Amino acid sequence: MKILILEDNERLCNLMKQVLTKNMYRVDTVDDGEKALEMIVNGYGCFILDINVPNLDGISILEYVRSYYKDVPVIIISSNHDLEKIQKSYEIGCNDYLKKPFFMYELVQKVQKLCKIKNTLIDFGEGFIFDYNKQFLMKGTEQVRLAKKEILFLELLVKDIHRVFSFDEIEDYVWEGEETNLINVRALVKRLRKKIPENSIKIVKGIGYSMNNIEK
Repeated sequence: MKILILEDNERLCNLMKQVLTKNMYRVDTVDDGEKALEMIVNGYGCFILDINVPNLDGISILEYVRSYYKDVPVIIISSNHDLEKIQKSYEIGCNDYLKKPFFMYELVQKVQKLCKIKNTLIDFGEGFIFDYNKQFLMKGTEQVRLAKKEILFLELLVKDIHRVFSFDEIEDYVWEGEETNLINVRALVKRLRKKIPENSIKIVKGIGYSMNNIEK
């Protein structure tokens, strides 16, 4: 799971990144809203946004996030005097908030609750098990080597095994905001199908890809 933190307090920002990284999340950080705006399209699974930051405030970033991602969890960070802004954040579509000062375990619990995968071990059949948290694939007792984009692709699909992910969503998440094309996506799927049971990944013509016959 990739997380973007917008926080201009360097000490707090570094502490949040350290704690979330220890909990197996990949974390990018920015200290002003304009930088965050540039990074929104990089395929994040969660956003943690401080309201009061330079150049473009967290509420404005929340609005941009909601115009781009309808369902990605967003946690707003605020101080005691931001009650009106907190209310506005909920109206725009934030999922939760943290009031400064807060304990790091509160942050971790909120992220885990919003981004929870009920079963982190995904059984592809034929002895193949994908560990969502640790981001590796096993066949029996042997680990199957996966490239970074292969890991990101599986991670995206198992977030919701009954959902079809569009080519645009795959581009955002797997290519992390860089432009790609259908040929590259299909080539990635072809490589993966050589490493897991071939029928584990299903293409929905003209729409995208989903997991096939996988149970959580």
